Amino acid sequence: MPESLGPKIEALPQVDEVSPVVILSEQKNLVMVYGIDYKRFNALSRGFLFRAGKPFDGPDGLIVDDIMAQQRHLKVGDKVMLLNRQFTVNGIVAHGKGARFFIPIKTAQEIAGVEDRVSMYYVRSKGDTEGTRAAILKLDPANRVRSIAEYVTLMSSTSLPQLKPFVRSMVGLGIVISFLVILLNMHTMVMERTREVGILKALGFSRFDVVKMLLGETMVLTLLGAGFGILVTFLAAAILKEVNPGLTILITGRWVAAAIVLAVIGSALGVAYPALRAASYDPVVALAYE
Repeated sequence: MPESLGPKIEALPQVDEVSPVVILSEQKNLVMVYGIDYKRFNALSRGFLFRAGKPFDGPDGLIVDDIMAQQRHLKVGDKVMLLNRQFTVNGIVAHGKGARFFIPIKTAQEIAGVEDRVSMYYVRSKGDTEGTRAAILKLDPANRVRSIAEYVTLMSSTSLPQLKPFVRSMVGLGIVISFLVILLNMHTMVMERTREVGILKALGFSRFDVVKMLLGETMVLTLLGAGFGILVTFLAAAILKEVNPGLTILITGRWVAAAIVLAVIGSALGVAYPALRAASYDPVVALAYE
């Protein structure tokens, strides 16, 4: 978008503050870099919260958020190669401002070769978000105007329509494999315990008692396995976060519950046939089984 659009947006009565941003990406590490006008960007909200250092002191100045600083072991004064250019870390700020790195907007325009143009505008309204959106669209209907809530949802994996079928396919494949593995293991176990089943039936066990015994054993193993798997998942997440603090890992209670339910369903289906087959054994034949 032309940089000249900024003053037009700022002149709208519904608008309180406007900040142009040039968005760049470090291809090597897939890290987002914002080119900003420091004073205007800082005025959008409560501003940057500095952990160390100060704002830009020149065209090659760099502000880094605390997560990236921790990940790369950066401190104020360090030299950083970014976008094939060397920058000096002027400040380290609290994360949550949209990017990991911030550079002067003129420097970003020079690197991208987009003089007097910007990627987007951050706009703070005076309270009426929808009214401000409508007023901005009147200036240039070709542009898209989103609220911060809508913009944030674009950064989540749930906003990718192609991802949901993939995840569902992987979950379905996992259920099928679990079912087959449990079916094979239980079938083998039942075959090896044929004499034991025969003894139990000779002692008065009914078919239902045999099914209940095998199903109970399977459920205990399933719950222990699910608990161990969830424990390993949280442990792996903690290790990855320690190794790479910038990595986002989301494990919700809903996902944990769904994993346990799927494990129980897969186990119940897998043990059903072997359990029913064991329950149908004739005690005399089972006792003579070698």
